[in-house]
Amino acid sequence: MRFKSVVLSVVFAVSALAADVTGSWKASMPGRKDGAAREVTYKFKADGDKLTGTTSGMGGEDVAITDGKVKGDEISFTIKREFNGNAMVMMYKGKVSGDEIKFTQTVEGRDQAREFTAKRAN
Repeated sequence: MRFKSVVLSVVFAVSALAADVTGSWKASMPGRKDGAAREVTYKFKADGDKLTGTTSGMGGEDVAITDGKVKGDEISFTIKREFNGNAMVMMYKGKVSGDEIKFTQTVEGRDQAREFTAKRAN
């Protein structure tokens, strides 16, 4: 019985350490071709170690995130998009620090990463 209490205490302590990312976040992302920045909004909902939400697309439409995870102060998720009939999978990894998330974005099949920072909007 005592072992179960210790295990439950550890589980709750680890859950309490998870970053609070629920809400809206805004980032200025560098453009791929001309380097011109564009504003992107992320809307996250964390439930334990699961992360769901959306990101604003280039045309203003919201795109659902998939495979979202929260582990301590780190988050990760994937966005699947289609451009001109070509599928593109973008992977995001972020480190949360207060009201900022420092992201690294990679695109499946490409050996290039973009870094940017999102700030809490609400």
